[in-house]
Amino acid sequence: MVTISVCIPTFNRENLLPYAINSVLAQTYTDFELIICDDGSSDGTPELMSQYTDNRIKYIRHPQNIGKSNNMRSGFDAASGTYFIKFDDDDRLTPDFLARTAAILDQDSSIDFVGTDHWIIDINNIRDEAKTQENSRRWGRANLAAGIVDNLLEVVFIQQSFQVGATLFRRSTLQELGFMLPNIQNCEDNDLFVRLALAGKKGYYLPELLMEYRYHAEQQGIDRAIPYLFDKIKYLESYKFPAEKLENIRQHRLNEAKLLLGLRLIEKGEIPKGRELVLAGKSFSTTKAWTGLGLSLLPGVLRGQAFSLLRQMRG
Repeated sequence: MVTISVCIPTFNRENLLPYAINSVLAQTYTDFELIICDDGSSDGTPELMSQYTDNRIKYIRHPQNIGKSNNMRSGFDAASGTYFIKFDDDDRLTPDFLARTAAILDQDSSIDFVGTDHWIIDINNIRDEAKTQENSRRWGRANLAAGIVDNLLEVVFIQQSFQVGATLFRRSTLQELGFMLPNIQNCEDNDLFVRLALAGKKGYYLPELLMEYRYHAEQQGIDRAIPYLFDKIKYLESYKFPAEKLENIRQHRLNEAKLLLGLRLIEKGEIPKGRELVLAGKSFSTTKAWTGLGLSLLPGVLRGQAFSLLRQMRG
């Protein structure tokens, strides 16, 4: 049995996966196991993994794609450590991540997880200081005090300050909550933090840049946005908060997600479903709603051109 289980789910990322793996092998804290769970990659990932001889590495390969969330769960189920972290195959840990976060959990058994701040890096592993500072401000970490977070539900739901890939958990806490829900490919991390807060768990914030989150082109595009918005709606519909402030924000975000998804579907040509969602979310922005409904009347080529023109005007 080891102290920390590190899980990296992967799918067709042979070009970036070595950076993630090597960031774990370079940790100053060495009592860990590294679990790579491969969601049926069709690239050279199996060959890449055969080159690693470190006996702390476990490689789980699924013969076919089982979905992002289910792949993550397979890594969690294989873990044996007292503590657990999952981070993505295009990100990296800084060398002191495990040592700094594990020390806090070691010192106080009442703390269920420790989250940190993180760098923003590009496809070439270059840190972007301006984007890092902007990201910390956007997600409320710039003003989040070090220590146990008192208003945890507001921090994880309203500000969304904690990032799963920059957080070390007690594995027993995650086992109690069932880890991440199966068959959800997006927003599973938001859902986990909300469930932790609702269950009365304790989160600790460590205001240090101890992880590197990568921004790159593969994260963009309509084909990624549509499934993301479907899952975001599912996530937001699974709660109803007793506190009026939280419930109003939940409804506002739900209407926004429905409107944006409706617009994306109209752009893609799925007109009836798109109109239905635009109408359901129109209270978020009546201007966007009526614009989208108007564009839905255009023929396909003109509709696509109109959406492109609107994006250029916005950007």
